[in-house]
Amino acid sequence: MEIQYSKRIKLMHALCLAETLRDDEQKPNTDLNDYDALAAADYLSCYVTFKAIQAAERSPIAERSENFDMLSVYQAYALLAYAFFTTPLAQEDIAPNLGVAQITIAKTLFAGLPDAELIEIIESGFHKFQLIGDAEAAHWSEFRENLDKLTVAFVIAGTDDESPHSVAEITPIFGQLLSQLCEAFNNA
Repeated sequence: MEIQYSKRIKLMHALCLAETLRDDEQKPNTDLNDYDALAAADYLSCYVTFKAIQAAERSPIAERSENFDMLSVYQAYALLAYAFFTTPLAQEDIAPNLGVAQITIAKTLFAGLPDAELIEIIESGFHKFQLIGDAEAAHWSEFRENLDKLTVAFVIAGTDDESPHSVAEITPIFGQLLSQLCEAFNNA
């Protein structure tokens, strides 16, 4: 029996949430009916972006003062991940809300930053997201395709016992793609 994508993404949300909790924190709810597919996409977009930043050995704290624009690259990356996490939901008549998601993602990735900085990150990140989405150059098409495949592989690895790969094998690849994106915008 094939599991609906919305259930897979909710399960992945619960699994990733459980992984990030400390031992002294309450365990997440295991009833997938209590999860929302779009909230799961928000969470997973931030989760893979955090993991990508770690895997790429980036320092957003240092970049805030040394190269502030790089924070908008992280925002764009998370928005791209969100777009790819939510694309399959259209088959279940679940429509993503990118406007709400970009604010949620920014507030999650950059918690504690003043509103003026968050607004700048959101606007610049969305501009980069649109540039990448609209770009026809082969390297951008390949980047989008790779991130799309990676998000699907991530969800399958976490929710299908017969997946040929594990989440641990897939997660570092998010860092490689983020490094490519950072390099592209550093050289722009």
